[in-house]
Amino acid sequence: MKAVIMAAGKSTRTYPLTLTRPKALLPVMNKTILEHQLDALAGLVDGVVMVVGYKSEMIRGRFGHRYGTLGIDYVEQEEQRGTGHAVLLCEPLVDGPFIAMNGDDLFAAEDLAQLAQADQAALVKEVDDPRLYGIYEVTPEGRVIRLVEKPKVIFSNLTNIGVYKFTSAIFDILKHTSLSERGEIEITSAIQTLAQTTDFRVVKAEGHWLPIGYPWHILDANAFLLDAREAVDVLGEVSPAAHLSGSVSIGRATRIRSGVVIDGPVCIGENCDIGPNCWLRPYTTIGNGCRVGHGCEIKNSVFFDGAKAPHLSYVGDSVIGEDVNLGCGTITANVRHDSQSHGSVVRGVLMDTGRKKLGAIIGDHVHTGINTSIFPGRKLWPYTSTRPGEVVDRDIIGEEE
Repeated sequence: MKAVIMAAGKSTRTYPLTLTRPKALLPVMNKTILEHQLDALAGLVDGVVMVVGYKSEMIRGRFGHRYGTLGIDYVEQEEQRGTGHAVLLCEPLVDGPFIAMNGDDLFAAEDLAQLAQADQAALVKEVDDPRLYGIYEVTPEGRVIRLVEKPKVIFSNLTNIGVYKFTSAIFDILKHTSLSERGEIEITSAIQTLAQTTDFRVVKAEGHWLPIGYPWHILDANAFLLDAREAVDVLGEVSPAAHLSGSVSIGRATRIRSGVVIDGPVCIGENCDIGPNCWLRPYTTIGNGCRVGHGCEIKNSVFFDGAKAPHLSYVGDSVIGEDVNLGCGTITANVRHDSQSHGSVVRGVLMDTGRKKLGAIIGDHVHTGINTSIFPGRKLWPYTSTRPGEVVDRDIIGEEE
C-alpha cells in the first residue's frame, strides 16, 4: 500500500515563513512537517507519492527518492486545482488501496495505522468547536451520511482532518466530480458521492492532530512534541558551570558554555553555540547551527537553522526564521497590558490569534538593528531589517518571491 501526500500548495496564511519554503518544510522540534509524516508512515506503507508544486525543488532536493525504508515518487501539480485534482494526478503511480493525506499537519502514527485497516474511510477528530472545519454526519455504526464544509449549523463534532483511505474507485469518481465554487476538484466533494454509493466510514483519531494553519501554530505543535518525547540525548559539550534541568536534548558538536541555565523541555540542534550566561526557558527549540549568546533569554520559542541572538536579547513566544540575526538588545514583547488575546494581520485582515502570549514571527534572513523593540504578533518579511532603536508596531512587509 502507498501513501499520497499533498504538498503542492502555496500557503499565504503562514506568511512570512512560507515565502521562502513550502509549508510542508516548516520545522517543528527540528524536523520538517514532512519528516514527521514520513516517520509516522514508516512500516505502514511501502512507498510514498508526493504531490509537489510551490517551490517543489526544495522538497525534491531535501528528500530525493528515499527516506529511510520508504521509496518516494513525485507528481508535479503545476496548477493548483484542488485536493481532488492532486490525488487524481497520482493515478498512474497508485495500484490498489492507498492513504491520502494533507502535507501540512501532524498526525499520530497509531491513528494512521488504525485507518490503514479500514476498507474506505476518513480519519476524524472530535473537537469542541468544529465551525472552521468540515464535519461528518454518520450513522451509529460509523457510516458516513454527509460531509459539510464550514457548517453554519453544527450537527456533529466529528471534524475532517484531511486523511483518507481510498480504493482505486476514487479516481473515476474524481474524474466526474463537479468543480467547487473556487473552480477546483475537491476530495470533500468526491466523498459525498462515495458516501452515497458505497460503505464509506469514519475512523476516530485517538492520538494527536496538530494542524499548522497559522505561524503561531508552530509554537503549539512544538510544545506538544516536546512534552511527548520518549528519548532525550545530550550529545554535545556541556560546561560543568552550566545548569540543566528537566527534559533537555542537545545535538552533536553543540557547545553549552558556563553560566547557561536550561529549563526543559528544550531541544537544541547540532553545531550550536549557547552562552555564556544565558537562559533557555521551557518549550524552546533551537535549530542547527544557531547562536544564543551572553545575556539572552529565550522562552517558548522556535529558532530555525542558523538563527542568532548573540547578546542581550529577549525572545518570547516567537518564531525566528532561518539565518536571522537579532541585533544586541532586540526585545520581543509578548503580553498586552489589558491581558487580552493578541491579534495578527493575515492576508490583510486583523484576526484574533486566541493567544494571551505571542511574540514576533520573523521570516528568513532578517537582521534587526541594536535595541529594536517588536510589538506582540508583528511579522517581519524575509530579508527585511530594522534600524537601531526602531520600534516595530506594525508588520514589516517586503517583496513576495
